[in-house]
Amino acid sequence: MFDAIVIGSGMSGGIAAKELCERGLKTLVLERGRKLEHGASYTDWMQPWDLPNANLVPEEELARDYPIQGKCYAFTEATQQYWVKDSEHPYSFPADKPFSWIRGYHLGGRSIMWGRQSYRLSEMDFEANAKDGHGSDWPIRYADIAPWYDHVERFIGVAGSKEGLPQLPDGEFLPPFAMNDAEAQFKQAVEKAFPGRRVIPGRVANLSKAQPHHEELGRSSCQNRSLCERGCTYGAYHSSLSSSLPAAERTGNLTIVTDAIVHSIIYDPKTKKATGVRVIDANTKEGRTYEGKVIFGCASAIGTAQILLNSRSEAQPNGIANSSGMVGRNLMDHLYALSVMGTMPNGPNTYYNGRRPTGLYIPRYRNVSEPADFLRGYGFQGSVSRMGWRNAALGKPGVGAELKARTRKLGPWFAYFSGFGEMLPNPENRVTLHPTRTDKWGVPIVHIECAIGENEKKMAVQIIEDGKAMVQAAGGEVVNTMTTPGTPGLGIHEMGTACMGKDPTKSVLNRYNQAHDVENLFITDGSAMASSGCQNPSLTYMALSARAAHHAAEFLRAGKI
Repeated sequence: MFDAIVIGSGMSGGIAAKELCERGLKTLVLERGRKLEHGASYTDWMQPWDLPNANLVPEEELARDYPIQGKCYAFTEATQQYWVKDSEHPYSFPADKPFSWIRGYHLGGRSIMWGRQSYRLSEMDFEANAKDGHGSDWPIRYADIAPWYDHVERFIGVAGSKEGLPQLPDGEFLPPFAMNDAEAQFKQAVEKAFPGRRVIPGRVANLSKAQPHHEELGRSSCQNRSLCERGCTYGAYHSSLSSSLPAAERTGNLTIVTDAIVHSIIYDPKTKKATGVRVIDANTKEGRTYEGKVIFGCASAIGTAQILLNSRSEAQPNGIANSSGMVGRNLMDHLYALSVMGTMPNGPNTYYNGRRPTGLYIPRYRNVSEPADFLRGYGFQGSVSRMGWRNAALGKPGVGAELKARTRKLGPWFAYFSGFGEMLPNPENRVTLHPTRTDKWGVPIVHIECAIGENEKKMAVQIIEDGKAMVQAAGGEVVNTMTTPGTPGLGIHEMGTACMGKDPTKSVLNRYNQAHDVENLFITDGSAMASSGCQNPSLTYMALSARAAHHAAEFLRAGKI
């Protein structure tokens, strides 16, 4: 018997475990994937000559085992170990509605590979559903979560600048990573041409300057190597392996079990509580049960929906916590891959030193300072970098002195910006269990049906137009655009399948991330999101996890659950 069981060890599961353990709860973390060790399991030590295929996975292997995972920008030979084999972990979707489910099954989950962009939702985001009628009204507002944003930011370490923007609240920041000369020029030009827009350093969970409480966990300042997707031996970016799980372990209250595939959550109709978790050993396929007083679902939006739907019983035939029928519905991802690229021929005659773990961010301005013919809005992420010898040499003929001379000349500055747009909650975008197909452990696979709507299509057109206008305003020449939104899922921001809400008939969770139907069941991963905003959501998952763990511990101590 554990005080708490946390399903999943990634972004939300790591923080939930830390907070529960620090409040004195004997906590079990169940991870369906294999064990990884901070540092020892990483590939950030590898040099180019350690990668015989130029860091590319052979095409035959890619097509056979990684047709979906291989679409992710971070999938390389050096990171291949972190991504699941699609051939071993099937799921289904309609032929006309493809969905790219990007996954990592190992201790630490996708916190090892995340892009680390860390932005708060604003009051505008928490009010949006109530104002325009799409989705379930959030049962909390910004003031409810703001202290937990503070708490998480201080712990994980977020580098950023204070800007005073209502649509993108400031936080507890480490010093920002500086812009280069061309980015500063781009910022000045864009803000002059479009007074309602701001260009700021990307807020990123990398330690620009490690603080004593980071160093106590063995973390140190970022070395600006830009190898983050391989894992960071320095612990310079936040992951479950580098910070939250070690913090939980030092309390003496943590137990971790890997290779433990959660089949379902056990429900007692007499007490109307969850009593434990059924698990299948990934290697032996043997079943076992763990009992707990409090259950936290942190297996990702799709993974958690699968577990909830598979937790069927006579008392809850549609799955646990699903009297509303909303489990699996309102699946969202951000509009992704809508990009503008341009050369900046009038950029400064300078260069920069080293690399950087982030770029620029242009916070949402549509339906804030500028109107739009669609609801909600989008932000841009990107950078301005100087072309070097690769641009002058690769793919072009030349030998000897002439080639050498070309490679010693710097190319022009190059701007790249990609829009991230908000996707409206839509109950028809959903996750269900396949009626006949199961995986090799006998668990029904998920069927995902998700597509962008008319609002998102309008937004996609405007993203490209705005991106082109900003590059041109900065003196740039647009050389390419990507006008088709990426397949849903490729944003890797899936959320909404067990949403929070005020009305138990239209939502799954209350203001404490507590299931309306099962008072000792808490869901704090992306499932809980009632809307997506346009900001990268992981910081919000972590803040919700810390907040819910605090309340769960208080409720348990008071005998309320």
